[in-house]
Amino acid sequence: MGSELELNAESKPDRTITPVRIWWACWAGVWTVPIVLGIAYLIAHRNMPILRVRGLGLSLSAIVLLHMYWIFVQLHSTFYAVEPQACGYWIMGTWLPCGIALFHASNSRFLHVAKLQKRYAQPGNCLIDFRPPLRSKHDLVGRFRRLSYTAKVLIIVGISMLIQVFLTALMYIISRKWHSSWGIPGTEVHGTALEQKIERGRGWEWWPSVFWQFFWSWIIAPMVLWKSRNIHDTQGWRIQTIGCALANLPAIPMWHIALYVPAMAPVNEYWLPGQWICLSIYFMEIFTIFLPCWEVMRHQSLHRVTLDGIALQGSKTTINSRTKSFTSASTMVKGMIFGLKSRKGSVTTKASFDESILAMSALEFFLEDNPAPLQEFAALREFSGENIAFLTTVTEWKRSLPSAARDSTAPSDNNVKELTREHFNRALHIYADFVSLRHAEFPINITFKDLKKLERIFDSPTRILYGDNCKVDTIAPFETPGFSFRPFSTSAPSEDSEKTIRSSFSDDIKNEAEYSGKIPEEFDATVFDDSVQSIKFLVLTNTWPKFIRTFRTSTNYSNSLEAGMWNEHGP
Repeated sequence: MGSELELNAESKPDRTITPVRIWWACWAGVWTVPIVLGIAYLIAHRNMPILRVRGLGLSLSAIVLLHMYWIFVQLHSTFYAVEPQACGYWIMGTWLPCGIALFHASNSRFLHVAKLQKRYAQPGNCLIDFRPPLRSKHDLVGRFRRLSYTAKVLIIVGISMLIQVFLTALMYIISRKWHSSWGIPGTEVHGTALEQKIERGRGWEWWPSVFWQFFWSWIIAPMVLWKSRNIHDTQGWRIQTIGCALANLPAIPMWHIALYVPAMAPVNEYWLPGQWICLSIYFMEIFTIFLPCWEVMRHQSLHRVTLDGIALQGSKTTINSRTKSFTSASTMVKGMIFGLKSRKGSVTTKASFDESILAMSALEFFLEDNPAPLQEFAALREFSGENIAFLTTVTEWKRSLPSAARDSTAPSDNNVKELTREHFNRALHIYADFVSLRHAEFPINITFKDLKKLERIFDSPTRILYGDNCKVDTIAPFETPGFSFRPFSTSAPSEDSEKTIRSSFSDDIKNEAEYSGKIPEEFDATVFDDSVQSIKFLVLTNTWPKFIRTFRTSTNYSNSLEAGMWNEHGP
């Protein structure tokens, strides 16, 4: 570096003011404004489902570090001659690789969420993740495996960032480029002060920074690209992930070419070598900030249209004295989703679709009649499969309740108490699978009031049953107070079977564990009703309109679903 900055051995150590440098300095301020506004907009809407699933903490932290490096590059050409020694070295060795590492850690969350949501694509699946307590508090590997995915990623990325900072500091210490009194002999730079500054901009001291950027951009990013090839979501997350991964690929090669190929000198007068890295940062910021902002605004627009449709349908229902029955809702859904004529000969029009398909009765019929297509769409396309799974699971739970358990005024004999305990345990699993902030991988988004109500009833038994803050011996878990098992094995474990026990313990405890403590008085058949209504409205205004719009435009998939519905359920 140096010639591209219009510097030479006779240049004075002063600011370089040219039209090109003024342009880059102004551009640094102009581009920063929408970036800050976009980050603020995302933070303000961070509780929206399409942003909650992304995990904004990692991605926005990465963007802040990368943008700080980007600002430095824009001003570097102007203040290069007067900036402190090793300033560029430390910024290149810390801000850039750490930002890239955080960014690709946030990108990997896309694959993690998509993988887990696949388990919601089929009815009856859930994500309870029971982690049996460690036999030794000093088992670091076991402790690491018990951590959540986000915690694991932060630890791995944190370690890699510490290694990068350590290597940057080590190269600074052993090289005499920045300090002539100590370091490895022969690593000094000679010449005028400005010639020495120019030579400090290249050399083996920069290799650790280059290596880590190459590692994240050319090893991790292609892996993410390959694994995400078959994921098709409706939130733009796949486009964001692929776009950012592709934008990272040419940065380091072009930076090296600009730095070491003499033919690039004319280009470097206007476009610094570091600008090639900044070019990838441009695209990363566009895909990470502006694309989600656009998705939020599109979601809000669809939300308003849905609410307007619901309001219109509600007013017409009132005027017509609620003449539309559940049967008409079934005909409407089957006809409107697939745009076909029912077997009774009625034809669904687009006008009636716009007026009726967004009604709650249509959603409730679909959940009652055949929720599998909607659940598959929510899990694989919108990453909100937990909502549909929660609704269907609670419906099945309420159907299984005997009349004696539904009526709180009925006399409580031993049979009723046993049935109540059995259904309380099933409700406990529902709470752990879908509601608990400690155990559910994707907790459903219910109101604070409803969450606290369910926590008062289920939180303490859940901690006992699933071992949270409770020491459960993996060899003899039955001795924990308030914890019991239905017999499922009579054979004693051998010393060689501990690994098998650990691997199967999660499934066994989910299917066989029972809470034997006191059942809270607040528990009854209506315990989930408020949460169900909240999630139904969330699905109605988020997932349902996207499902209708997507599958009406997907002829092949719609035809297959339509055939399955008619064959399975009739007209």
